Amino acid sequence: MREFAAWFLTLTLMLGGLVGVVLPLVPGTLLILIGAIVHKLILPDSISWAVVGYMAGLWGLSMILDFAGVMIGTRWFGGGKWGMAGAGGGAFVGLFFSLPALVLSTILGAVAAEKLLGRKSSRDAIKAGLGAASGFVISGIARLTCAFSMIGLFLLAALHA
Repeated sequence: MREFAAWFLTLTLMLGGLVGVVLPLVPGTLLILIGAIVHKLILPDSISWAVVGYMAGLWGLSMILDFAGVMIGTRWFGGGKWGMAGAGGGAFVGLFFSLPALVLSTILGAVAAEKLLGRKSSRDAIKAGLGAASGFVISGIARLTCAFSMIGLFLLAALHA
């Protein structure tokens, strides 16, 4: 019974984490990591602490890629420090709404900051906004890759224990 409960809780946390990778305000990869830690604590022989450590490393990588993606995308499309700051601020505001609002607020934040504070032309400000959106998509793909890698690593370790 304890093993069934551990697996149920673990898989619930990990599936919730997968959903959280694409939904705002749900800490996706963190939930996946917590699922692995809970599983290790309830069933100590199921996976090693090394596997949990590798998963923690993937979680850290997902966090870095998440923040860096929007900033790098903005920069690639000609945005400056104001565009990167605006994209970050817009993304933060959008977190409290929905996924479309998150993307839109990221774009608008970059455009507004470049136009008003960076004193760039409308065309250059819009390019920076599109770069921010591209970076957002790229960081989303990176988060999903990290999430699937974490779950795959966990399942490989747990099912071969």
